[in-house]
Amino acid sequence: MNTDSNSPLDDEFDEIAAELWENNAKWWQAGFTSGADPEYEEQIIPLFVENLGGSHSVLDIGTGEGQLLRIASATPGVDRLVGIDPTWEQIFEAKAREPHLSFLRASASPLPFANESFDTVVACLVFEHIADLDAAIAEVARVLKPGGRFLFFLNHPLLQTPGSGWIDDQIIGEQYWRIGKYLEEERTVEEVEKNVFIPFIHRPLHKYLNTLADNSLYLTHMEEPSPPKGFLDKAPEYYDAASVPRLLFLRLVKV
Repeated sequence: MNTDSNSPLDDEFDEIAAELWENNAKWWQAGFTSGADPEYEEQIIPLFVENLGGSHSVLDIGTGEGQLLRIASATPGVDRLVGIDPTWEQIFEAKAREPHLSFLRASASPLPFANESFDTVVACLVFEHIADLDAAIAEVARVLKPGGRFLFFLNHPLLQTPGSGWIDDQIIGEQYWRIGKYLEEERTVEEVEKNVFIPFIHRPLHKYLNTLADNSLYLTHMEEPSPPKGFLDKAPEYYDAASVPRLLFLRLVKV
């Protein structure tokens, strides 16, 4: 399925995604915030803090219940913080947890801000759920100040490729990571937990990097960390696949 430009299929996917995220917001809040998720605690949050230094104005796209924005509020020098999310349940929860921060219900495209409004934009595990990648990346570039940074966290495209997974082949006596059709863009709705359905769009890495470069967002740092110990302790079946990264982090600068 072509995802290069907005179409009725994009709109249909976004409507489905919005309903699913609204229905599953409390699942996210319970499982991925307030210290509940070791990948956030041991990997995502430290990377975010490490790359936030020197920021003064921060926009968090797909803020959820606002945990990254709350962390950013403790960073010296940051004096403007805004989080947006398309889900009412997340916005209500974010405001309840930190009423002094600014949270708005909005989508990634269009962003409700003037040109060059922020020196830092963060999107954490968000863009793999957005149908119109080109428009959303263009909006990030538009609201960033020249020299501003984009902190971009993704479920690693290798991990997220439909049909991929750890294979324990008892017949040939080998274990290996099977990769599905990595080069093909595909939209899926996956049951990530019993009765919890989440929409995903798989794209190969070159699609992200080329779209970022087309919008004058250039890569300055990239990390593909191994799953952290806390995650492996909770999911020991992943120990044998620990050499396969679950997270991709890109730091980009607008030039």
